[in-house]
Amino acid sequence: MNITHIETIPIRIQKKPNLAIVSSLGSNRNSSTFVIVKIFTDDGIIGLGEVSCDPVWSGEDHITSTHYIKNIFAPLLIGKDPTEIEWLTLKISAAIVGNPFTKSALEMALWDILGKSVGLPIYRLLGGPVRDFVATKFSVSGTEPKKAAEIASWAVSIGFQAMKVKVGLEPETDILRVRAVREAIGEKIKLGVDANGGWSSSTAIQTIQRLCEFDIQFVEQPVSALDVTWLADVRSQVNLPIMADESVFSLQDAMTVVKAKAADVISVYVGKGGGIGSARKIAAVAEAAGLTCTVGSNLEMGIASSAMIHLAMSTPGINPDQIPCDIIGPFYYEESILCQDLPIKGGEARPFERPGLGVELDEDKVNHYRVQ
Repeated sequence: MNITHIETIPIRIQKKPNLAIVSSLGSNRNSSTFVIVKIFTDDGIIGLGEVSCDPVWSGEDHITSTHYIKNIFAPLLIGKDPTEIEWLTLKISAAIVGNPFTKSALEMALWDILGKSVGLPIYRLLGGPVRDFVATKFSVSGTEPKKAAEIASWAVSIGFQAMKVKVGLEPETDILRVRAVREAIGEKIKLGVDANGGWSSSTAIQTIQRLCEFDIQFVEQPVSALDVTWLADVRSQVNLPIMADESVFSLQDAMTVVKAKAADVISVYVGKGGGIGSARKIAAVAEAAGLTCTVGSNLEMGIASSAMIHLAMSTPGINPDQIPCDIIGPFYYEESILCQDLPIKGGEARPFERPGLGVELDEDKVNHYRVQ
């Protein structure tokens, strides 16, 4: 089996206005842009991938992603055996610097092809399930406290037993927001906070100490990713688990965080590290160092969310029971582009028991949302 050609389809999907995320990185737009990737083979198997195009996060948009796939990656991959995933991933990784979400879309499409070719879901190719389902948490926007409490209450009403609140905007308002959410959801719901690097070290330490009264389970990326010693400084002076997210894109980043004793938890992504394989390597490093991993989110749609579920189902170093995963992207959009929605509900995500990623595109919807 050989790769014959690669197609890219940029799409733009509207978000649900009442759930749009506000964080220290700014207010999310009313829509999100993605690039759907199709890798075609001479056996007739088509592998699907998805690029989350978020310039604030990765510097990638649908124009750069499409350009690199067409002009850099396609010439490398066409004519090659798509089942040689490790070798092809090395070639993809070495071709250009950065652009991990674009690279990850190609890698997940290769996994999709391999699964379809042997009739197995990806999580079984990765060694099989290590859990029955993936526990998930909801992400509450950094909006004004009353609205944040309403969003949190809704999330509980549909089954979520864990969530995090966006903070890192302004300490006093952050505290009021977390207080409002805790009062709305009660004592039994797990609650964490995510600053997206919005605090200075001193502000983080002072604010986290004040947040302890709300029974916070973790603090995600309290300070900027620019210097991991800032993260380590915060961790050494507070009594809550610290999660590294923006600080860890690569395997080398994970090693740096471990050596600096900068975090208790690492948030891994399929997209952030460049693919499922990279995410599993980061999780293995964390596991060896005694750290916990969870799966973070860039509010992916159905294809990438499916890849995230397969990753979390089969990776021992990821512990959703301790820190539930952020496999929640489909909740935030007005429409799905899949023929059948993923088997996810409030608090739980499961994979399709179908070959590969297990998803099928609704081509009419893809064409409708295509960016011309």
